[in-house]
Amino acid sequence: MKQIRQLLRVSGVVLGAMALGFVLALVFVPQLTGNIANAIENVPPPDIATSNLLSEQERIFGEIYDTVSPSVVSITISEQASPDAPFEPVSIGSGFVVDTQGHIITNYHVVAREGRIEIAMYDGTIALAQVVGEDPTSDLAVLQVQNVPVDRLHPVAFANSDDLQVGETVLALGNPFQNEWTLTNGIISALNRRIFGLNRNSIGGVIQTDAAINPGNSGGPLLNLHGEVIGVNSQINSESRSNSGVGFAIPSNLVRKVATSLIETGTIEYSFIGIGHQNMSLDLISDFNLPNNIRGVVVDFVQRGAPADIAGLQSMTDTSVDVITAINGQPVSNFDVLIGYLYINTNPGDTITLTVYRNGQVLELPVTVVSR
Repeated sequence: MKQIRQLLRVSGVVLGAMALGFVLALVFVPQLTGNIANAIENVPPPDIATSNLLSEQERIFGEIYDTVSPSVVSITISEQASPDAPFEPVSIGSGFVVDTQGHIITNYHVVAREGRIEIAMYDGTIALAQVVGEDPTSDLAVLQVQNVPVDRLHPVAFANSDDLQVGETVLALGNPFQNEWTLTNGIISALNRRIFGLNRNSIGGVIQTDAAINPGNSGGPLLNLHGEVIGVNSQINSESRSNSGVGFAIPSNLVRKVATSLIETGTIEYSFIGIGHQNMSLDLISDFNLPNNIRGVVVDFVQRGAPADIAGLQSMTDTSVDVITAINGQPVSNFDVLIGYLYINTNPGDTITLTVYRNGQVLELPVTVVSR
């Protein structure tokens, strides 16, 4: 019994101590919590100097977004499994208004599947559109939105893509992954790239950019810091079908040419000279005793009866090779540059001058181009 009384006395002391601790916690914890909260609220911002350039860049980006967003549209192509079934989206992309008649430029691959074409605008307007013309080669298409008042149509301004330089800051505006009116930025990583359309024909003069371009951006504008369209975002080089920092945009000068022709005639014709080509290589330089700094298009073969054949270009032999080094006085470093110039700056029936290096001689050959 004596041991039990001792145990009870010890337990009472312990319980009393616990109670006292609980009371002290009630008294001091709120004060401690309040001190922490005050400290959090009063933490000064980091002492990081924001440059004037950065704040100016942010202002410009914001102004461009506010100015150009009303011109950019979201495009949804929908199909019905049966006449009574609801419409289900099968293709989603972007586009932009180019005139007050409601014409919209987008990518051909966005609207390649037949279906209902729904246009959503920045102000909340939703309307139907129809295809005016398509060009699988350039991957461009022109739509016309229906029943939208003129005051809701805000055409974009175009820049001259011939004036672009590698390193320029650019902005992509579109609807990646259905996240409408998303702005991303980057630079022009390279110029005069070549891409292939859905018909496997290729175009040159293409802009490469590291601005984030993802599914849904297709058909949206690539912009300079004046808010002008310098290209139409079209493709990405990625194994995952998402941005990898290598995107491609169709240059604005080609876009304007194709769109104008599609609106006026519903079709577009490209110039053709009729050659096959190879890339310059060390073996070719060695085999044909070419200057090791020569740049141009190595003519592999010439199609019989084609404009190049009529003009006097020659297919490669064991002892001779033609290298096209310029077109109308403009240097040509590779085939991408050549077809870019032909498609953007010439029309079937035009006569161009090709500068050709052959066996140590420089020739100037006039070529009358035809429709491809």
